[in-house]
Amino acid sequence: MKKLIIGIAGIMIAGLTFATIYNQQITQNPPPSEQPIAGQNHQELQKEPEQQVEQLQPIYVEDETIGYALQNNELHITFDKGENWLTVPVEKDKLFAGEYNGDKEELINNSFILTENRVALLYMDKLTEYENKIVVTYSLDQGTTWEHADVTKPYPAIRFRKVAFLNDTFGYVILSGDRTMSQELSSVFLTHDGGENWEETSQSGVTRLLSDGGFIDEKTGFLSYGTINPEEPDFHVTQDGGDTWTEAMIHIPEKYDKIFVTAEMPVKEGDHLALLVNQGPNGDYKGGKVKGKFISKDNGKTWSFLTEVKPDE
Repeated sequence: MKKLIIGIAGIMIAGLTFATIYNQQITQNPPPSEQPIAGQNHQELQKEPEQQVEQLQPIYVEDETIGYALQNNELHITFDKGENWLTVPVEKDKLFAGEYNGDKEELINNSFILTENRVALLYMDKLTEYENKIVVTYSLDQGTTWEHADVTKPYPAIRFRKVAFLNDTFGYVILSGDRTMSQELSSVFLTHDGGENWEETSQSGVTRLLSDGGFIDEKTGFLSYGTINPEEPDFHVTQDGGDTWTEAMIHIPEKYDKIFVTAEMPVKEGDHLALLVNQGPNGDYKGGKVKGKFISKDNGKTWSFLTEVKPDE
């Protein structure tokens, strides 16, 4: 028995000696795949390759100084030609939520404000599977701090969306949603405290698809309807801040009947308002791009034809 134990011990010692010698050889002479390249140290061998950061490409909105980029699944903004960037605290998908099938490489037209003094994003956020809320996220200090204001809730899935401010305190949000074929709900909301609180105006009562809307001052606003095969303008005006809406009368000369069919948003022009009426999606008069210019001297209630306007005028 004593000889057997001595024999086993000898075998174990021999095995340990062999393993030690083998490990020393491997350490001194690593396999070719692990051989260091000249000039490399051990730390460089262990370093994982760094991922290359995608350079942000700005889409400018003001003087090629202020812009944004929708990259890396985030919205970034710059105020200095892209030298410095800030990430907006809103998920990219929310900016396109609702009934929208357009390009997601650029923000939806009129759904945002990006100026030196104000940044604002209008979007839909889910409350439940079937209910949504409409939110304006904004900053008044170039993205240093952000505020989130609920415009309304609940609200159906939105199609048309527009946010704008006329001054530091007064702004408006115009929405449409819950579309069924050629009918939908449209709503107007106003703020008088810079966007912190929003209040809905009276509704126009029109259920046609909304084409555009806006205010030219705190009392006077407009809603333009008809996007599918319109035959004449369907244009509504308020002169009391949205308490009441009435249909404006646009007197279209007979020669332009069913040609100028969709009213755009008016602008102030001297002592009157000016309005362009386009040919809608199917116009073919003089190439379909010529518009009719109308003027109003009663703050938008009635409009008279002035002249044709070419696209480059």
